[in-house]
Amino acid sequence: MLGNGYSSPSSSTSRRRRGRPRGSRGSYGYWQPQAHPRRQQQQQQQPHQRQQQQNDRSPVVPPYTEFDMAYFRAYSHIGVHEEMIKDRVRTETYKSAIMRYQHLISGKVVLDVGCGTGILAIFCAFAGAKRVYAVDASEIAVQAREVVKDNNLSDRVTVLLGRVEDVSIGEKVDVIVSEWMGYMLLYESMLPSIIFARDKWLKPGGFILPSHASLFLAPVTNSDRYRESIDFWRDVYGINMSSMIPHARLYSFEEPCIETISGENVLTWPIIVKEVDCYTITARELETVTAKFSFSSMLTAPLNGFAFWFDVVFNGPANSSSNQPEAPLGSLTDQKPEAPLGSLADQQPEASSQSKKKVKSDEGIVLSTAPEDAPTHWQQTLLYLFDPIELKQDQKIEGSVTLSQSKENQRFLNIRLEYSTAGRSFVKDSMMR
Repeated sequence: MLGNGYSSPSSSTSRRRRGRPRGSRGSYGYWQPQAHPRRQQQQQQQPHQRQQQQNDRSPVVPPYTEFDMAYFRAYSHIGVHEEMIKDRVRTETYKSAIMRYQHLISGKVVLDVGCGTGILAIFCAFAGAKRVYAVDASEIAVQAREVVKDNNLSDRVTVLLGRVEDVSIGEKVDVIVSEWMGYMLLYESMLPSIIFARDKWLKPGGFILPSHASLFLAPVTNSDRYRESIDFWRDVYGINMSSMIPHARLYSFEEPCIETISGENVLTWPIIVKEVDCYTITARELETVTAKFSFSSMLTAPLNGFAFWFDVVFNGPANSSSNQPEAPLGSLTDQKPEAPLGSLADQQPEASSQSKKKVKSDEGIVLSTAPEDAPTHWQQTLLYLFDPIELKQDQKIEGSVTLSQSKENQRFLNIRLEYSTAGRSFVKDSMMR
Protein backbone atom coordinates (compact mmCIF):
# COMPACT_ATOMS: atom_id res chain seq x y z
CA MET A 1 0.00 0.00 0.00
CA LEU A 2 1.10 3.55 -0.63
CA GLY A 3 1.20 6.09 2.13
CA ASN A 4 -2.09 7.59 1.01
CA GLY A 5 -3.90 4.28 1.41
CA TYR A 6 -3.99 3.25 -2.25
CA SER A 7 -2.64 0.04 -3.67
CA SER A 8 0.53 0.35 -5.70
CA PRO A 9 -0.01 0.22 -9.47
CA SER A 10 0.30 -3.28 -10.83
CA SER A 11 3.70 -4.03 -12.29
CA SER A 12 2.39 -6.85 -14.43
CA THR A 13 1.98 -6.33 -18.14
CA SER A 14 -0.80 -8.91 -18.31
CA ARG A 15 -4.41 -7.94 -17.83
CA ARG A 16 -6.17 -9.37 -14.83
CA ARG A 17 -9.67 -10.75 -15.26
CA ARG A 18 -12.13 -11.30 -12.51
CA GLY A 19 -10.99 -14.23 -10.44
CA ARG A 20 -8.29 -15.30 -12.87
CA PRO A 21 -4.53 -15.42 -12.48
CA ARG A 22 -2.57 -12.91 -14.50
CA GLY A 23 -2.46 -14.08 -18.07
CA SER A 24 -5.03 -15.27 -20.58
CA ARG A 25 -8.40 -16.84 -19.91
CA GLY A 26 -7.14 -20.05 -21.48
CA SER A 27 -6.24 -21.51 -18.10
CA TYR A 28 -9.97 -21.65 -17.28
CA GLY A 29 -11.04 -22.79 -20.71
CA TYR A 30 -12.15 -19.38 -21.95
CA TRP A 31 -10.38 -19.81 -25.26
CA GLN A 32 -11.55 -23.36 -25.90
CA PRO A 33 -15.21 -23.22 -26.95
CA GLN A 34 -16.48 -26.80 -26.94
CA ALA A 35 -19.64 -28.57 -27.93
CA HIS A 36 -22.09 -28.88 -25.09
CA PRO A 37 -25.16 -31.14 -25.00
CA ARG A 38 -27.31 -28.37 -23.50
CA ARG A 39 -26.51 -26.08 -26.45
CA GLN A 40 -27.91 -28.60 -28.92
CA GLN A 41 -31.06 -28.88 -26.83
CA GLN A 42 -31.43 -25.10 -26.66
CA GLN A 43 -30.89 -24.75 -30.40
CA GLN A 44 -33.70 -27.22 -30.95
CA GLN A 45 -35.94 -25.22 -28.62
CA GLN A 46 -35.22 -21.83 -30.13
CA PRO A 47 -37.86 -21.89 -32.93
CA HIS A 48 -40.56 -22.70 -30.37
CA GLN A 49 -39.21 -20.09 -28.00
CA ARG A 50 -39.18 -17.45 -30.72
CA GLN A 51 -42.79 -18.27 -31.62
CA GLN A 52 -43.82 -18.13 -27.97
CA GLN A 53 -42.09 -14.78 -27.60
CA GLN A 54 -43.90 -13.39 -30.62
CA ASN A 55 -47.17 -14.48 -29.06
CA ASP A 56 -46.25 -12.92 -25.70
CA ARG A 57 -44.54 -9.88 -27.25
CA SER A 58 -41.55 -10.72 -25.09
CA PRO A 59 -37.96 -9.74 -25.88
CA VAL A 60 -36.21 -12.00 -28.38
CA VAL A 61 -33.93 -14.66 -26.92
CA PRO A 62 -30.38 -14.17 -28.24
CA PRO A 63 -28.51 -17.20 -29.60
CA TYR A 64 -26.42 -19.25 -27.20
CA THR A 65 -22.95 -19.27 -28.75
CA GLU A 66 -19.80 -21.23 -28.08
CA PHE A 67 -18.29 -18.04 -26.68
CA ASP A 68 -21.18 -17.85 -24.21
CA MET A 69 -20.53 -21.42 -23.12
CA ALA A 70 -16.86 -20.67 -22.57
CA TYR A 71 -17.77 -17.50 -20.68
CA PHE A 72 -20.14 -19.29 -18.32
CA ARG A 73 -17.69 -22.15 -17.88
CA ALA A 74 -15.09 -19.64 -16.69
CA TYR A 75 -17.55 -18.38 -14.06
CA SER A 76 -17.87 -21.91 -12.68
CA HIS A 77 -14.41 -21.48 -11.16
CA ILE A 78 -14.50 -20.70 -7.45
CA GLY A 79 -11.68 -18.17 -7.77
CA VAL A 80 -13.93 -15.76 -9.66
CA HIS A 81 -16.45 -15.68 -6.83
CA GLU A 82 -13.87 -15.61 -4.08
CA GLU A 83 -12.32 -12.48 -5.55
CA MET A 84 -15.65 -10.72 -5.96
CA ILE A 85 -16.93 -11.58 -2.49
CA LYS A 86 -13.63 -10.56 -0.88
CA ASP A 87 -14.00 -7.14 -2.50
CA ARG A 88 -15.53 -5.52 0.59
CA VAL A 89 -16.34 -2.26 -1.18
CA ARG A 90 -18.40 -4.16 -3.74
CA THR A 91 -20.08 -6.67 -1.44
CA GLU A 92 -20.83 -4.39 1.50
CA THR A 93 -22.16 -1.65 -0.77
CA TYR A 94 -24.60 -4.14 -2.29
CA LYS A 95 -25.60 -5.33 1.17
CA SER A 96 -26.08 -1.75 2.38
CA ALA A 97 -28.21 -0.91 -0.66
CA ILE A 98 -30.41 -3.98 -0.21
CA MET A 99 -30.91 -3.19 3.47
CA ARG A 100 -31.56 0.47 2.75
CA TYR A 101 -34.46 -0.53 0.49
CA GLN A 102 -35.65 -3.30 2.78
CA HIS A 103 -39.06 -1.62 2.95
CA LEU A 104 -39.39 -2.12 -0.81
CA ILE A 105 -38.04 -5.69 -0.82
CA SER A 106 -39.85 -7.16 2.17
CA GLY A 107 -42.76 -9.31 1.05
CA LYS A 108 -41.82 -8.90 -2.62
CA VAL A 109 -40.62 -11.19 -5.42
CA VAL A 110 -36.97 -10.66 -6.40
CA LEU A 111 -34.93 -11.81 -9.41
CA ASP A 112 -31.14 -12.05 -9.00
CA VAL A 113 -29.53 -12.18 -12.46
CA GLY A 114 -26.14 -13.90 -12.48
CA CYS A 115 -26.42 -14.99 -8.86
CA GLY A 116 -23.05 -16.76 -8.57
CA THR A 117 -22.82 -18.21 -5.07
CA GLY A 118 -26.22 -16.72 -4.22
CA ILE A 119 -24.93 -14.07 -1.84
CA LEU A 120 -27.10 -11.22 -3.15
CA ALA A 121 -30.17 -13.45 -3.28
CA ILE A 122 -29.56 -14.37 0.36
CA PHE A 123 -29.15 -10.69 1.29
CA CYS A 124 -32.57 -10.10 -0.29
CA ALA A 125 -34.03 -12.98 1.72
CA PHE A 126 -32.55 -11.45 4.87
CA ALA A 127 -34.30 -8.21 3.86
CA GLY A 128 -37.61 -10.06 3.95
CA ALA A 129 -38.22 -10.96 0.30
CA LYS A 130 -41.19 -13.30 -0.07
CA ARG A 131 -39.50 -15.20 -2.89
CA VAL A 132 -36.17 -14.88 -4.68
CA TYR A 133 -35.31 -16.42 -8.04
CA ALA A 134 -31.52 -16.71 -8.28
CA VAL A 135 -30.42 -17.39 -11.87
CA ASP A 136 -26.97 -18.31 -13.13
CA ALA A 137 -25.87 -20.02 -16.34
CA SER A 138 -22.66 -21.42 -14.88
CA GLU A 139 -22.31 -24.59 -12.85
CA ILE A 140 -21.69 -22.47 -9.74
CA ALA A 141 -25.49 -22.54 -9.44
CA VAL A 142 -25.17 -26.11 -8.14
CA GLN A 143 -23.09 -24.82 -5.23
CA ALA A 144 -25.46 -21.88 -4.77
CA ARG A 145 -28.29 -24.32 -4.11
CA GLU A 146 -26.23 -25.90 -1.35
CA VAL A 147 -25.42 -22.50 0.15
CA VAL A 148 -29.12 -21.62 0.17
CA LYS A 149 -29.94 -24.97 1.78
CA ASP A 150 -27.24 -24.55 4.42
CA ASN A 151 -28.81 -21.23 5.40
CA ASN A 152 -32.31 -22.73 5.66
CA LEU A 153 -33.67 -20.55 2.86
CA SER A 154 -34.72 -23.18 0.31
CA ASP A 155 -38.36 -22.30 0.92
CA ARG A 156 -37.79 -18.72 -0.25
CA VAL A 157 -34.77 -18.79 -2.58
CA THR A 158 -35.03 -20.83 -5.78
CA VAL A 159 -31.78 -21.29 -7.70
CA LEU A 160 -32.18 -21.82 -11.44
CA LEU A 161 -29.33 -23.11 -13.62
CA GLY A 162 -29.50 -21.45 -17.03
CA ARG A 163 -29.41 -18.13 -18.80
CA VAL A 164 -32.01 -15.63 -17.65
CA GLU A 165 -33.08 -15.55 -21.31
CA ASP A 166 -33.91 -19.27 -21.19
CA VAL A 167 -35.28 -20.03 -17.72
CA SER A 168 -38.96 -20.06 -16.83
CA ILE A 169 -40.02 -18.23 -13.69
CA GLY A 170 -43.80 -18.27 -13.99
CA GLU A 171 -44.52 -14.90 -12.41
CA LYS A 172 -43.53 -11.26 -12.68
CA VAL A 173 -41.05 -9.84 -10.18
CA ASP A 174 -41.01 -6.64 -8.13
CA VAL A 175 -37.25 -6.25 -7.90
CA ILE A 176 -34.24 -7.09 -10.07
CA VAL A 177 -30.81 -7.16 -8.45
CA SER A 178 -27.60 -7.96 -10.27
CA GLU A 179 -23.87 -7.33 -10.21
CA TRP A 180 -23.50 -7.04 -13.98
CA MET A 181 -20.58 -4.62 -14.30
CA GLY A 182 -17.43 -5.75 -16.05
CA TYR A 183 -14.15 -3.94 -16.39
CA MET A 184 -14.72 -0.40 -17.68
CA LEU A 185 -18.40 -1.08 -16.95
CA LEU A 186 -19.40 -2.59 -20.30
CA TYR A 187 -16.86 -5.39 -20.78
CA GLU A 188 -18.44 -8.89 -20.77
CA SER A 189 -21.74 -7.44 -22.09
CA MET A 190 -23.88 -8.70 -19.23
CA LEU A 191 -26.09 -5.61 -19.19
CA PRO A 192 -28.20 -6.88 -22.14
CA SER A 193 -29.25 -9.79 -19.91
CA ILE A 194 -30.50 -7.30 -17.31
CA ILE A 195 -32.40 -5.46 -20.03
CA PHE A 196 -33.96 -8.75 -21.17
CA ALA A 197 -34.98 -9.63 -17.60
CA ARG A 198 -36.41 -6.14 -17.09
CA ASP A 199 -38.49 -6.28 -20.25
CA LYS A 200 -39.74 -9.83 -19.65
CA TRP A 201 -40.13 -10.15 -15.89
CA LEU A 202 -40.23 -6.78 -14.09
CA LYS A 203 -43.64 -5.52 -13.00
CA PRO A 204 -44.66 -1.94 -13.82
CA GLY A 205 -43.38 0.22 -10.98
CA GLY A 206 -40.78 -2.37 -9.98
CA PHE A 207 -37.21 -1.35 -9.28
CA ILE A 208 -33.69 -2.35 -10.20
CA LEU A 209 -30.51 -2.45 -8.11
CA PRO A 210 -28.26 -0.82 -9.15
CA SER A 211 -30.41 1.70 -10.97
CA HIS A 212 -27.85 3.88 -12.77
CA ALA A 213 -24.22 3.81 -13.90
CA SER A 214 -21.67 6.17 -15.43
CA LEU A 215 -18.49 5.37 -17.34
CA PHE A 216 -15.68 7.94 -17.11
CA LEU A 217 -12.53 8.66 -19.12
CA ALA A 218 -9.54 10.85 -18.26
CA PRO A 219 -5.93 11.29 -19.44
CA VAL A 220 -3.30 9.99 -17.04
CA THR A 221 0.41 10.12 -16.37
CA ASN A 222 2.26 7.07 -15.07
CA SER A 223 5.99 7.27 -15.78
CA ASP A 224 6.75 4.46 -13.34
CA ARG A 225 4.88 2.03 -15.59
CA TYR A 226 7.13 2.94 -18.53
CA ARG A 227 10.26 2.61 -16.44
CA GLU A 228 9.20 -0.85 -15.29
CA SER A 229 8.20 -2.16 -18.71
CA ILE A 230 10.34 -0.25 -21.21
CA ASP A 231 13.40 1.40 -19.65
CA PHE A 232 14.23 -1.87 -17.91
CA TRP A 233 15.58 -3.21 -21.22
CA ARG A 234 18.17 -0.46 -21.69
CA ASP A 235 20.57 -2.03 -19.19
CA VAL A 236 20.00 -5.63 -18.08
CA TYR A 237 22.82 -6.72 -15.79
CA GLY A 238 25.20 -4.59 -17.83
CA ILE A 239 23.86 -5.87 -21.17
CA ASN A 240 22.32 -3.47 -23.69
CA MET A 241 18.97 -5.03 -24.64
CA SER A 242 17.47 -1.91 -26.23
CA SER A 243 16.51 -3.98 -29.27
CA MET A 244 13.83 -5.54 -27.05
CA ILE A 245 12.10 -2.20 -26.50
CA PRO A 246 9.81 -2.31 -29.60
CA HIS A 247 8.62 -5.77 -28.55
CA ALA A 248 8.19 -4.63 -24.96
CA ARG A 249 6.05 -1.68 -26.06
CA LEU A 250 3.82 -3.92 -28.13
CA TYR A 251 3.52 -6.55 -25.41
CA SER A 252 2.89 -4.07 -22.62
CA PHE A 253 0.67 -1.47 -24.26
CA GLU A 254 -1.10 -2.96 -27.28
CA GLU A 255 -4.18 -3.99 -25.30
CA PRO A 256 -5.96 -2.46 -22.30
CA CYS A 257 -4.41 -3.07 -18.88
CA ILE A 258 -6.28 -3.60 -15.62
CA GLU A 259 -4.35 -1.75 -12.94
CA THR A 260 -4.81 0.40 -9.86
CA ILE A 261 -3.76 4.02 -10.15
CA SER A 262 -4.26 6.89 -7.71
CA GLY A 263 -5.78 10.33 -7.98
CA GLU A 264 -2.31 11.80 -8.53
CA ASN A 265 -2.05 9.95 -11.85
CA VAL A 266 -5.07 11.76 -13.31
CA LEU A 267 -4.19 14.84 -15.37
CA THR A 268 -7.57 16.53 -15.53
CA TRP A 269 -11.24 16.16 -14.70
CA PRO A 270 -12.89 13.20 -16.50
CA ILE A 271 -15.65 13.19 -19.05
CA ILE A 272 -18.67 10.91 -18.98
CA VAL A 273 -18.43 8.41 -21.83
CA LYS A 274 -21.78 6.74 -21.17
CA GLU A 275 -24.59 7.13 -18.67
CA VAL A 276 -26.82 4.13 -18.06
CA ASP A 277 -30.37 4.28 -16.74
CA CYS A 278 -31.24 0.65 -16.08
CA TYR A 279 -34.95 1.44 -16.39
CA THR A 280 -34.76 2.78 -19.94
CA ILE A 281 -31.50 1.66 -21.62
CA THR A 282 -31.82 -0.61 -24.66
CA ALA A 283 -29.46 -3.32 -25.87
CA ARG A 284 -29.04 -1.50 -29.18
CA GLU A 285 -27.60 1.53 -27.37
CA LEU A 286 -24.77 -0.67 -26.10
CA GLU A 287 -23.64 -1.96 -29.49
CA THR A 288 -21.67 1.22 -30.14
CA VAL A 289 -20.92 4.03 -27.69
CA THR A 290 -19.12 7.20 -28.82
CA ALA A 291 -18.10 10.25 -26.83
CA LYS A 292 -16.12 13.35 -27.75
CA PHE A 293 -13.69 14.94 -25.32
CA SER A 294 -11.70 18.11 -24.81
CA PHE A 295 -9.28 17.99 -21.89
CA SER A 296 -7.01 20.71 -20.56
CA SER A 297 -4.09 19.32 -18.59
CA MET A 298 -3.86 20.67 -15.06
CA LEU A 299 -0.21 19.66 -14.83
CA THR A 300 3.04 19.75 -16.76
CA ALA A 301 3.66 16.02 -17.12
CA PRO A 302 3.96 13.22 -19.67
CA LEU A 303 0.70 11.92 -21.09
CA ASN A 304 1.06 8.16 -20.76
CA GLY A 305 -2.45 7.11 -21.63
CA PHE A 306 -6.12 7.25 -20.75
CA ALA A 307 -8.00 5.62 -17.87
CA PHE A 308 -11.58 4.35 -17.67
CA TRP A 309 -13.51 3.82 -14.46
CA PHE A 310 -17.16 3.77 -13.44
CA ASP A 311 -19.68 4.50 -10.72
CA VAL A 312 -22.97 2.72 -10.13
CA VAL A 313 -25.83 4.18 -8.09
CA PHE A 314 -28.47 2.41 -6.04
CA ASN A 315 -31.63 4.53 -6.18
CA GLY A 316 -35.09 3.45 -5.22
CA PRO A 317 -38.05 4.03 -7.54
CA ALA A 318 -38.68 7.72 -8.21
CA ASN A 319 -41.98 7.65 -6.36
CA SER A 320 -40.37 6.34 -3.17
CA SER A 321 -37.67 8.98 -2.71
CA SER A 322 -39.46 10.52 0.24
CA ASN A 323 -39.74 7.16 1.96
CA GLN A 324 -36.12 6.01 1.94
CA PRO A 325 -34.53 5.21 5.30
CA GLU A 326 -30.93 6.09 5.93
CA ALA A 327 -28.22 3.58 5.03
CA PRO A 328 -27.12 1.47 8.01
CA LEU A 329 -24.48 3.09 10.17
CA GLY A 330 -21.04 1.68 9.62
CA SER A 331 -21.65 0.67 6.02
CA LEU A 332 -18.81 1.18 3.61
CA THR A 333 -20.77 3.88 1.86
CA ASP A 334 -20.13 6.04 4.94
CA GLN A 335 -16.44 5.22 5.04
CA LYS A 336 -14.98 6.24 1.68
CA PRO A 337 -11.50 7.63 2.21
CA GLU A 338 -10.68 11.23 1.57
CA ALA A 339 -8.93 11.85 -1.74
CA PRO A 340 -5.16 12.20 -1.32
CA LEU A 341 -3.80 15.70 -0.94
CA GLY A 342 -2.95 17.25 -4.26
CA SER A 343 -5.26 14.99 -6.24
CA LEU A 344 -7.70 16.37 -8.76
CA ALA A 345 -10.55 15.60 -6.40
CA ASP A 346 -9.44 18.70 -4.50
CA GLN A 347 -9.82 20.77 -7.65
CA GLN A 348 -13.38 20.00 -8.69
CA PRO A 349 -14.71 22.76 -10.91
CA GLU A 350 -18.23 24.07 -10.70
CA ALA A 351 -18.66 22.54 -14.13
CA SER A 352 -21.54 21.18 -16.14
CA SER A 353 -22.96 17.73 -15.60
CA GLN A 354 -20.74 16.41 -18.39
CA SER A 355 -17.63 16.99 -16.29
CA LYS A 356 -18.95 15.96 -12.90
CA LYS A 357 -17.23 12.89 -11.55
CA LYS A 358 -19.78 11.62 -9.08
CA VAL A 359 -23.47 11.81 -8.43
CA LYS A 360 -24.44 13.60 -5.26
CA SER A 361 -24.63 11.38 -2.21
CA ASP A 362 -28.26 12.36 -1.57
CA GLU A 363 -29.26 10.68 -4.83
CA GLY A 364 -28.49 7.17 -3.55
CA ILE A 365 -25.75 4.82 -2.46
CA VAL A 366 -22.74 4.98 -4.78
CA LEU A 367 -20.28 2.22 -5.62
CA SER A 368 -17.28 3.93 -7.21
CA THR A 369 -14.21 2.51 -8.90
CA ALA A 370 -12.58 5.95 -9.28
CA PRO A 371 -8.81 6.27 -8.71
CA GLU A 372 -9.25 8.40 -5.58
CA ASP A 373 -11.69 5.99 -3.95
CA ALA A 374 -11.02 2.75 -2.10
CA PRO A 375 -9.62 0.10 -4.51
CA THR A 376 -11.93 -2.58 -5.87
CA HIS A 377 -11.32 -5.73 -7.87
CA TRP A 378 -12.37 -3.79 -10.99
CA GLN A 379 -9.39 -1.44 -10.51
CA GLN A 380 -9.16 0.94 -13.49
CA THR A 381 -8.80 0.15 -17.19
CA LEU A 382 -5.73 1.80 -18.75
CA LEU A 383 -5.09 2.46 -22.43
CA TYR A 384 -1.39 3.22 -22.60
CA LEU A 385 0.25 5.09 -25.47
CA PHE A 386 3.27 3.46 -27.08
CA ASP A 387 5.23 6.69 -26.60
CA PRO A 388 4.51 9.34 -23.95
CA ILE A 389 3.60 12.88 -25.02
CA GLU A 390 5.06 15.71 -22.97
CA LEU A 391 2.25 18.04 -21.90
CA LYS A 392 2.43 21.57 -20.59
CA GLN A 393 -0.06 22.90 -18.08
CA ASP A 394 -3.35 23.89 -19.77
CA GLN A 395 -2.39 22.06 -22.98
CA LYS A 396 -5.47 20.78 -24.81
CA ILE A 397 -6.13 17.13 -25.68
CA GLU A 398 -9.12 16.72 -27.97
CA GLY A 399 -10.69 13.78 -29.71
CA SER A 400 -13.20 10.98 -29.37
CA VAL A 401 -13.52 7.45 -28.03
CA THR A 402 -15.69 4.70 -29.51
CA LEU A 403 -16.56 1.44 -27.77
CA SER A 404 -18.22 -1.26 -29.84
CA GLN A 405 -19.10 -4.88 -29.28
CA SER A 406 -16.79 -7.18 -31.18
CA LYS A 407 -18.33 -8.98 -34.14
CA GLU A 408 -16.19 -11.97 -33.21
CA ASN A 409 -17.56 -12.16 -29.68
CA GLN A 410 -20.01 -9.60 -28.35
CA ARG A 411 -18.54 -9.95 -24.86
CA PHE A 412 -15.31 -8.39 -26.16
CA LEU A 413 -15.01 -4.62 -26.62
CA ASN A 414 -13.36 -2.82 -29.51
CA ILE A 415 -11.87 0.49 -28.38
CA ARG A 416 -10.95 3.24 -30.82
CA LEU A 417 -9.27 6.34 -29.44
CA GLU A 418 -8.69 9.32 -31.71
CA TYR A 419 -6.95 12.31 -30.16
CA SER A 420 -4.85 15.32 -31.03
CA THR A 421 -2.65 17.73 -29.10
CA ALA A 422 -0.17 20.44 -30.05
CA GLY A 423 -0.97 20.04 -33.73
CA ARG A 424 -0.37 16.28 -33.85
CA SER A 425 -3.06 13.64 -34.32
CA PHE A 426 -3.07 10.02 -33.19
CA VAL A 427 -5.25 6.91 -33.36
CA LYS A 428 -5.12 3.90 -31.05
CA ASP A 429 -7.18 0.79 -31.74
CA SER A 430 -7.33 -2.03 -29.22
CA MET A 431 -9.60 -4.81 -28.06
CA MET A 432 -10.65 -5.78 -24.56
CA ARG A 433 -10.60 -9.59 -24.71
